Amino acid sequence: MFKTMKVALLSLVAIGLIFLLVGRTSSNADEGKVVIYTNGDEEATEAIETSLKEAGYKGKYVLQSFGTSELGGKLMAEGDKIEADIVTMSSYFIESAQQQHSMFEDLTFSTKPLEQNPSYYTPILANTGSIFVNTEVLKQKGLPMPATVKDLTKPEFKGSVSIPNILDSSTGWLLVQAIISQYGEEEGKKVLHDLIANCGPHLESSGSGPINKVQAGEVAAGFGLRYQAVMAKESGLPIKYVDPVEGNFSYTESVAVVNKDNATSSLAMKMAETITKDARQDLLTHYPVALYEGETVKDMNKPAHPMKYKQPLTVELLQQHQDFFKSAK
Repeated sequence: MFKTMKVALLSLVAIGLIFLLVGRTSSNADEGKVVIYTNGDEEATEAIETSLKEAGYKGKYVLQSFGTSELGGKLMAEGDKIEADIVTMSSYFIESAQQQHSMFEDLTFSTKPLEQNPSYYTPILANTGSIFVNTEVLKQKGLPMPATVKDLTKPEFKGSVSIPNILDSSTGWLLVQAIISQYGEEEGKKVLHDLIANCGPHLESSGSGPINKVQAGEVAAGFGLRYQAVMAKESGLPIKYVDPVEGNFSYTESVAVVNKDNATSSLAMKMAETITKDARQDLLTHYPVALYEGETVKDMNKPAHPMKYKQPLTVELLQQHQDFFKSAK
């Protein structure tokens, strides 16, 4: 028995040494490379990588993808001790991390944004919220075309609506902003309660969850990213996007360089400039919101009711709205 335990312990030690050596080998292999952390989805990540490779940076960087909440947690907890040299992330998280840690350096390249931004980041894409419907399912179920978020709380829509959960998805925040802005917190809580009740099992952890369910015909209507509905309609699917009277709210994702003053800092700044300028053409295709002078988008990509929330978007405000969402369930 003791001999067996001894062999088992020796085996565990050997396995541990192997993992340690593998970790060191991987670490050594990546040494000197710029580390990029991103919360971008597949299209955004692909555009970033394409721009870097075409600029001659292939093999000079390591890109790691995270969910927004996970990466936001790392930024707020680790500050400039984070492994990343470059971060592409929701702008409100970058601002809150900078306020807490002063962890980003001023960008050394110039851009011509349509709106003024802090000196330590510049936007690379923007997302806008809207309602969308499956016109065939609406017809089959005899449902009216919604014009507002509140319309989706009507009894006839019970079980036929899908929305993103603000506890998991930034897209869900666009919905909550619209509700609070239009109805205030007291009435807004009732609207949100009824909306969540109508969703039933279709409260999604992913921002893309609602459009996927609407496209599949599992539900008749949903709330999510407007550009996804536009693309679905353009591809020939029976999808219609509806700009709600409560407003089309937006948020941006930006690039920032961590202030480390090490061997890769200069290269990281050059890569950030490449991402900002060379990836924009691809990013604008997938996220058709003009952010810089000279950019144009088709009329179908211009929301009817563009709005901004009355307060600056911060991690603290997100927490307040998450608490509001939980209290409405």
